[in-house]
Amino acid sequence: MKWVVRSIGWFATTTLLLVSVVACSDKENITTASSSITSEIVSLDVYKSRTCGCCKKWISHIEDFGFEPEVHHPANLNKIKFDKGIEPRYQSCHTAVSSDGYVFEGHIPGHIIQQFLADPPKDAIGLAVPGMPAGSPGMEVGDRRDEYDVLLLSKDGSHTVYEHINGKR
Repeated sequence: MKWVVRSIGWFATTTLLLVSVVACSDKENITTASSSITSEIVSLDVYKSRTCGCCKKWISHIEDFGFEPEVHHPANLNKIKFDKGIEPRYQSCHTAVSSDGYVFEGHIPGHIIQQFLADPPKDAIGLAVPGMPAGSPGMEVGDRRDEYDVLLLSKDGSHTVYEHINGKR
């Protein structure tokens, strides 16, 4: 009987200690879905339509990568895109803006945004995934995965391919 009481006491103490450590952990020290640890939380202002479901899924995706989105539903989403220098040919359904002013247009994977922010290229305004490619974050459609490019948008209005996403699993 003493063994049972000691075992229960040990289990309760261990559980309490574990819960305390987890409860006191900072959000920024938690390993994200990208298997990297971020030392600071990056805020993103996300501009989207109030009714867009794929945007909500993309927001959940970037939260998994340690981003802290603040969602806005502007009356004129196209004006936001225009003001941020996102030409129509680069547009998608939502626009995110970092505190540094970099824009992230469309369904960009979270790990690519992290990579960009760690070392932003000179003269870049941000990244874009034009349209809504199947299989991109927020646009999951069963096993379908389209190939697509994440474009690097430059201040002069030009773009280059920042990263190619292979549609194969």
